[in-house]
Formats: sequence, C-alpha cells, structure tokens
Amino acid sequence: MANDRPVEHGYPHLETVRAAVTALYKRLSYDTVHSFDTSVAPADVAFGDEDDLHLGAQRVARELVRHLRLPDARVIVSFREMEHAAFVELTAGPEYFIELNDRFRRHRRDVGAALAHEVMHVYLHRLGLTFPGTRANEILTDTATTYLGAGWLLLDAYREDGASSQKLGYLTPEEFGYVLAKRALAFGEAPETWFTSPQAYTAYTRGLAQARRDERQPPLTAAGWAGRRRYAKDRRYALDHGSGPRTEGSYSFSRPDAAGPLRVSFPCPTCHQRIRLPARGRLRARCALCHALLDCDT
Repeated sequence: MANDRPVEHGYPHLETVRAAVTALYKRLSYDTVHSFDTSVAPADVAFGDEDDLHLGAQRVARELVRHLRLPDARVIVSFREMEHAAFVELTAGPEYFIELNDRFRRHRRDVGAALAHEVMHVYLHRLGLTFPGTRANEILTDTATTYLGAGWLLLDAYREDGASSQKLGYLTPEEFGYVLAKRALAFGEAPETWFTSPQAYTAYTRGLAQARRDERQPPLTAAGWAGRRRYAKDRRYALDHGSGPRTEGSYSFSRPDAAGPLRVSFPCPTCHQRIRLPARGRLRARCALCHALLDCDT
C-alpha cells in the first residue's frame, strides 16, 4: 500500500503480468475463465461511512466470495494497525481470517479493493496456483483479481494529487489499467463508468492503449506499415539463414529441419500463449488456449 508516498508508474512488471494471464487460462481453462464474464457490480460492494464497520466489511467479503464461487469458504474480517493494507491467513479452511489496516475504518469505500486482493489469495491458494517468489506471486494475485472481474476496485482505489497519494496492490496504475483493458476487450465490458477516481480513469485509458498495441504486432494483419515492413525484412533474413533471433516485436523464426518450412512463433494478443505457424502468407489461426481468432500475414 502506497500511502502518501511516490507512486510507481509505467509497466515494470509487464512480463510477469502477461505470464499470469497465460497461467490463468492454463490452470482454469477457457470455459472457466469465461464463466467470470460479469464483473463485480459497484452497487454490490458499495460501503459508505453510515454502514456498520464490521457488518459492512462482512457483507462485502461475502459478495466477493460469491463472485469467485467459493461457497464453502467463510471469511472473517477484522481491523488492526499494520504496515500493509491487509493480510490473510491461508489455511485448509473453510474459515479464513482477513485483517485490514486500521486506516480502512476511515476510508470505507476502499474496503472492497483490499478484500478483493485477499479473497483472491484464498481462491488461488485453493486452486494451487502460485508463482515463485513473494513479489511475483503478489503480481499474479493482482492480475487474477483484475482479470476475473474484481480488480477494477483496486484501480479505483488509486488516487494522487499534489498533497497526497494512495495506491493498493503491487501493480502500477497503468498495469492495472492494462489488465482491466485486456479483460474488457475479451469480455466486451466497458468499465470506464465504474471509476470514482479520475486518476484511475486516466490509468485505464493508458493501459487500454498498451493493450491495443498487443493487437497490432506482426504477424497480425492489424500491424501498422512500419511493423509489417520490419517483419518482412526479418522473414527474408530467416529464409536465407534458416532462423533468426527473437526480435523487438517478440516474434521469432525457426526451421525444424533444413528441408522443412519456415515457421514463426509469436504471443497470442489475448492470453500471451506462444503460437507457432508456417510462414507462408495470409491465414487465420485460432489460439488453442483462449480460443481467440487471429488474422495473420505470416
């Protein structure tokens, strides 16, 4: 939790974020990921100053448990002074104890954001999905929270002005915006209207622009003129030499044997699973992991 401290910006964790999206599709399957096609509604997690502190926190926690379909998990919420925003004790269940920072007694509209991250820890724990190292695992948790429909709360908790700042989670605001935009593009949502924080809206639009760039990388036909020209040059080199190093655009060429056809490998713009196709011109491919249909000019 960055509270009145400088907020990191940009995309320093983008590689781990993309790996987390791939891991979700691999562990959950396309059908399960798409069963989360509706995000948590703002009205369902609203928590005002007039609400009872503990009853309100328990109500929001139950809504997040319901959203993640953890019917046999009971979350008990308490408050105490601590350095971090929240803490969850991961046990065998069915009861899980979540402690929230005492500051949320006064900032109740952000209780849902803190609980969303901690309830996702429970979900991933029960799923058995982890990344090595604390930071990578926290990035996985933020990414999963956002991609499965509750992480817009974490982005909306980001506020920054000349006198103060607040940000929850390990992703930067732009990275939260990026994952939220990836979800919006995959599920046809429009989360722009949910934000109460103008800084969150700005971060989302920047993340959306980054997500759109993923859809315009060669060999996808939506790539711009400069990308197509660079790709054609790299393909000619690979045809002459049999293979080539991975390029700036993240595609790479290979030829399994001297007599075989040249193939190109590139990340799916939706789930980032690498796809291998013959380098033979225009074709349409379907990602086996996320079922995205891709128009390519290989």
